[in-house]
Amino acid sequence: MNKSIVVKLAAAAVVVGLAGCTDLKPLQAEVDTLKTQVSQLRTDVDAAKASADAASRAASAAQSTANQASSAASSAQSTANQALSAAQAAQASCDATNEKIDRMFKKSVSK
Repeated sequence: MNKSIVVKLAAAAVVVGLAGCTDLKPLQAEVDTLKTQVSQLRTDVDAAKASADAASRAASAAQSTANQASSAASSAQSTANQALSAAQAAQASCDATNEKIDRMFKKSVSK
């Protein structure tokens, strides 16, 4: 009789073990699904990081271009100021020359 009880207990243990294995299959499927989702999230995060890095590089390039444009604008303003100053000096010279000519003309007419 002891053997039959041991056999029955062994059979019950096998049934319980098999029942436990069938309970693990859905859990294993969920674990596999989660692993797939984690892998996809890693891919998404890596892609987002690459996009952010590219955007950062583009922003730096744009800032550099803006700085160059600002420098060019400052240089153009300086050149324009120099041209204005030269034009004003030339106008003053023309005015002085015209004044001399007018004085000389008035002197010759009054003689």
